Amino acid sequence: MAVSKLDEIDRKILAELQADGRMTNVELAKRVGISAPPCLRRVRTLEESGYIRGYHADVEGRALGFEVKVFAMVGLQSQAEADLSAFETRCRNWPLVRECHMLNGEVDFILKCVAPDLSSFQSFLTEELTSADNVASVKTSLVIRVAKDDPGVPFEIVEERLSQIA
Repeated sequence: MAVSKLDEIDRKILAELQADGRMTNVELAKRVGISAPPCLRRVRTLEESGYIRGYHADVEGRALGFEVKVFAMVGLQSQAEADLSAFETRCRNWPLVRECHMLNGEVDFILKCVAPDLSSFQSFLTEELTSADNVASVKTSLVIRVAKDDPGVPFEIVEERLSQIA
C-alpha cells in the first residue's frame, strides 16, 4: 500500500499512534473522528500492511545506567553481498549496537551503540567490533548531548506533498 493509497483517516491514525502508541482505541478513534470498531479495523489493516511495525516504550537509557552513546563508522574489507549480510547479522547479535545502517560513501556502516560506561564500550570496540571478520576500519564519535531524537516520519510533510499532488 503506497502512501497515496492511504486516506486522510489512515494518515491521522498513523500520526497519532506515532506520537502516543499507548492511547486506547477509543481515544484514538475520538482523535481521528471515527467510531472505535472501524478505527480498530483500520489499525489492524495498517499493522498487517507493514505501516505499523510495532509498539515500543521510549526508555530513558541514562536512567538505566547507560551513560555512553557512540556512533561507530565501520569500513569493511569486502562489500560483496555475502560479506555485507554477515556483518549485518553480527550487528543484530551485539546488544550494545542499537541501530545499524548501511551507507553509501566513505564508510560502509554506521552503528549507534550504547554502553554503561566508556570502559564497557572500549571492551566492545576492541574485543568485538574491530576484531570482527571483514572489518577494515572503525572510527567512533562519542555523543556529547542530543538536541533532537524524534521517532518515525514527519507527517506534516506527507500531508504537504499529498496536497500538492491533488
